[in-house]
Amino acid sequence: MTLELQTKFLLDQLKALGAPPLETLTPQMARMGSKFPQGEVEEVGKVENRTIPGPASDIPVRVYYPKEEQSSYPALVFYHGGGWVICDLDTHDNICRALTNSAGCVTISVDYRLAPEHKFPAAVEDSYAAVQYVYDHAEDFKVDRTRIAVGGDSAGGNLAAVISHLAKEKNTPPICFQLLMYPSTNTGGVPTVSMVENAHGYFLEKGTMEWFRDCYLNSEEDKKSPLVSPALNEDFTGLPPALVITAEYDPLRDEGEEYGKKLADSGVEVETIRYDGTIHGFISMAAVLNVGKAALEKSGEALKKAFSK
Repeated sequence: MTLELQTKFLLDQLKALGAPPLETLTPQMARMGSKFPQGEVEEVGKVENRTIPGPASDIPVRVYYPKEEQSSYPALVFYHGGGWVICDLDTHDNICRALTNSAGCVTISVDYRLAPEHKFPAAVEDSYAAVQYVYDHAEDFKVDRTRIAVGGDSAGGNLAAVISHLAKEKNTPPICFQLLMYPSTNTGGVPTVSMVENAHGYFLEKGTMEWFRDCYLNSEEDKKSPLVSPALNEDFTGLPPALVITAEYDPLRDEGEEYGKKLADSGVEVETIRYDGTIHGFISMAAVLNVGKAALEKSGEALKKAFSK
């Protein structure tokens, strides 16, 4: 395959801008330039910014409600990507709005603590605390506690996968589905074919990934933790059904697809879809990439189907 036309045009534009690689910036500077084109703001029923108690401090969350008034809704607890270092509630506002409308769910977007100010396991602790809080206070969110899903993109997909394992191990809260958009699942593992072939020139680059990892982790030993790399878990049985989305020209493609295979081999209901001709982060670029819109629609359909069971 070759790059699809809109993706190629976008990459050419980014190259022409000549922006410095993220790894040459401070985390604070990198965060200032991490906003994707949002396009026209998709209207939802209501949006609330609030905080919930966390293990170290209050966690900001943004809660999106569908237009249709109901006494109770299914819920998606969403974790944004950004290598555990950049991005926030605003950068992923478009994704959360689209999923709220297409899945007919309440979406709770979690502003977990970022590295390097808060290294591993801060993001994991906040992410788990958030979904547990939503479950424990379901009525406050107008949420049906039997229909709570987790999801995220890239590092957020990593957190959603990690939290699915944690919830199974702790036997709370019950997770009904996991939406994993081009997830990082084996940080620090042996480089895959896609990691080598797509290391340069396709938006997410090898140097940036190494910088993210070094910002997030405390030591080499952390790479061996299943809380960092969910692919290292020994038992995949009994995990929630999943949709795993990958992109052809993404360094993380192979580890995402291998993770989907681990789920399937363990009897977990999973659909793994590769979107050809495009790059890491393409769903966040749905305002300018039709392939991103298609993947968002597919994600909403998968959530809606899971919630209906």
